[in-house]
Amino acid sequence: MKPTFARTRRRLVLVLVLVALSAAVAPLAIADGGSPPPSPLTWKSCSQVSDDDVGKELDEAGARCAELTVPLDHSRPGGRTITLALSHLPATDRAHRIGTMVLNSGGPGEGTLGMPVQTRAAMKDVAARYDLVGLDPRFVGRSTPLDCGWPIGLWLRSAGSTRARFDHQVAVQRDLAERCSQRHADVLPYVNTRDTARDIDLVRRVLGERRISFLGYSYGAYLGAVYTQMFPGRTDRVVLDSAGDPRKWGPRATQGTEDEAERALRGWAGWAAKRHGTYGLGATPARVLATVNAIVAAAEDRPLRVGSHEVDEQAVPYIVSVGSGNDLPAARAEFASTVRTLNEAAHGRPADPGPRLDGLLTAILTSAGSSFGSQVAAVTCGDRAAPREPDTYWNDIQRSRARHPLFGPLKNNIWPCAFWPNQPREPFTAVGNPTPALIVSATGDPATTYEGAKAMHRALTGSRLLTLRGTTAHAIYGLYGNACVDAKVNAYLATGTLPATNPTCHP
Repeated sequence: MKPTFARTRRRLVLVLVLVALSAAVAPLAIADGGSPPPSPLTWKSCSQVSDDDVGKELDEAGARCAELTVPLDHSRPGGRTITLALSHLPATDRAHRIGTMVLNSGGPGEGTLGMPVQTRAAMKDVAARYDLVGLDPRFVGRSTPLDCGWPIGLWLRSAGSTRARFDHQVAVQRDLAERCSQRHADVLPYVNTRDTARDIDLVRRVLGERRISFLGYSYGAYLGAVYTQMFPGRTDRVVLDSAGDPRKWGPRATQGTEDEAERALRGWAGWAAKRHGTYGLGATPARVLATVNAIVAAAEDRPLRVGSHEVDEQAVPYIVSVGSGNDLPAARAEFASTVRTLNEAAHGRPADPGPRLDGLLTAILTSAGSSFGSQVAAVTCGDRAAPREPDTYWNDIQRSRARHPLFGPLKNNIWPCAFWPNQPREPFTAVGNPTPALIVSATGDPATTYEGAKAMHRALTGSRLLTLRGTTAHAIYGLYGNACVDAKVNAYLATGTLPATNPTCHP
């Protein structure tokens, strides 16, 4: 994989994701099925500029792209509008065509326009029978993008070791929310999952489909579940990969995932200990973990100089959580290299981050990641209200810190949502319906946990849960490389028949 900023960004979202997933109840008085028909689409080349890698890849695959005009406020279809960017990779076996599949790669805030190319590869032969649609969600990617002009990218940070450093985080998060309000107060009420689900249904209508299939990863799985709740009977085959608990999506979704994060880190430490000769991090798992703790302690004293970046104690735990969340050898090797670099910096020696780590640090520590971080926050804060009193977070941090000194202050920290300028326009979606769906989850998922996937399975009473056991990973189908999972998902997409019981795969 090329070490581009966009792909580095995608990786950190898929691995930590902000959420577990969720749902809401009682929509506003919006005529979801009775609004005027959307305008016809004009299909054109997907490539926009000379260095548009996503557009070129779509063009080479035979896809076409278009813009769909939709209401900013779906309760006022004649009012202000925004545009959505979508790609369309047509089925090649038209005689046996099953239908259209809409895709979402997660985030929130992750563009999906280029996803049909990768999904077609994962689907193998069955891809020929589907039209694949990549839709950049509203205010993401090419769909009227939102950027709050933040001095940092992703705002996920640890609270740090003292109350003073937590109070600094409070000030930072308040400033981020105020910047977003100053730039986008008029549209923030309409940046949320329910309005994105309404957009998806307009895509269904403009494509002339009675029903659509859906594939979503992580937050995209939550989006798919919300769509089934708001638009019953309008889905055919639904795959929800790395789906979390639909009751827990929102500004505090990372709470309660400390145990999974620590198991993932211990698993990586065992791998790294066997390769002490390569990375020099410790010859036993305990020694490797001691190296990580020493890096955190050094960052408490002073920010670590890594290339052009300064990495403080509030950023290090996030980097550790992201890096240890996948047990594929390449991912573990990449994280071992990251820890080796941080260890050099902790000892005051020159530390060259290399292109991959530099891309991650650029995304989270500089304004280069502002657009992505803005979009993540806007959707998360627009879906569910957060506690507004900083002491609520501090008390949770202190309770968690006793058992989880590294990850407790990260998973319970305050977010910009505590100071968001608007409250959600609609109640939180309570997902609970009989939609037949295939839910995919790894038992060691540190982001949208396996317990969360089981909760989604209970909420969608017609679903089946496909479990990948003994694996630390987030986002499985077509991405992790497990032939058993890929085969079972493709069999469902080909036949439309769910397994009779909940199936299991192994590494």
